[in-house]
Amino acid sequence: MSLSKVFTFFIFLTFVGFANQSLADKGKFFDRAIFVVFENTNYSNALKQPFLKKLANQGALFTNFLAPTHPSQGNYVALTAGSMNGVTGDGLYNLNVNNIADLLEAKGLTWKVYAEDYPGNCFTGNSKKYVRKHNPFISFTNIQKNPSRCSNIVNANQFDIDAKSGKLANYIFYVPNLNNDGHDTGVAYADKWYSQKFSNYVNDPQFMKNTILVSTFDESGASSKNQIYTSIVGAPIKPGLFNDKLTLYSLLKLMEENWNLGDLGKLDKTANSIPAIWL
Repeated sequence: MSLSKVFTFFIFLTFVGFANQSLADKGKFFDRAIFVVFENTNYSNALKQPFLKKLANQGALFTNFLAPTHPSQGNYVALTAGSMNGVTGDGLYNLNVNNIADLLEAKGLTWKVYAEDYPGNCFTGNSKKYVRKHNPFISFTNIQKNPSRCSNIVNANQFDIDAKSGKLANYIFYVPNLNNDGHDTGVAYADKWYSQKFSNYVNDPQFMKNTILVSTFDESGASSKNQIYTSIVGAPIKPGLFNDKLTLYSLLKLMEENWNLGDLGKLDKTANSIPAIWL
């Protein structure tokens, strides 16, 4: 083969590679999802908060949305791994289970965790107002013990840098610290922080293009029903109230359906799908 043909073939392969990556990024409904999870608040109390109320009015609000369990940690694992996987309390669990990151990577998609006060370097303890139990990805051993994959868990200071440079992943899990998620401070404090941190992003049409922001809670307060506030906003969203019976597994299923990821074969497989909230 002549040198010119070799060069042409190389250019063709490069083009195909870029094209395939671009196609992989494209989802059925959206190309990027940002999750922010708050703590221990009844649905009605969350809905009274100004910014959470604004998001509810601006996007889809789910009025019959339940968390699977108490206390916190099992819900974080459920949201990302399809079941509680034996997590019945809060602790330093090391889970040898498949999770949403595995499904994303198998399809050539990217993911990243931004955790406030996280020290980095695959840290597996607690630090300042960062607690491991609110970052489920560090408990999955196929991430925790793999430095390359674990490097996707970074300090939340990196979020604004990545957003500015256009380097945000397809799937983002933002972990507020114990003050900003309301755990140690209450939902009014968390709502004020959320508005300060994310208002500019939500109000930026270019940023929100093909992007959804999922706001949810790990569990209710005293409510025995464990009903939690959950809203989704973004350019593809049709605003409204949706009374379908949903759970945190439904949010995981939404990721699977959007990017045709398959499923983890657990409760995500049988969960009710997020309803027709799309424009």
